[in-house]
Amino acid sequence: MTSDDMTAVGVRSAEEVFAALEEVGGRREPWTGYEHGLLEAFRWAVGAQVGAPVTGAAAVDAVGPCRAELLAECQAAASGIRAWTEQGRDGGRFLGAYSALAWLCGHHDDRP
Repeated sequence: MTSDDMTAVGVRSAEEVFAALEEVGGRREPWTGYEHGLLEAFRWAVGAQVGAPVTGAAAVDAVGPCRAELLAECQAAASGIRAWTEQGRDGGRFLGAYSALAWLCGHHDDRP
């Protein structure tokens, strides 16, 4: 899929999302859990990954999830952060997914 194949991902332009994906994917490995969460969320959002980053759900639309699916996955990521943190485990992957999904949904304007 290219950025010309869609006009919006959540409240962001496809160009913004592809730029974010390129920036995160271009970082040097090894990636942190947070960066893995970002990558998985951005890839799923543009249809480059079938399973959602937290629930593993496939998007209903062939080109990526709709805003309602993005919001539901964002809520699942927030729940994952809480659950893992309460267990004393590292929730970095959930935090990365949440940060990306919250940005895509317009909860904040600072691109992760």
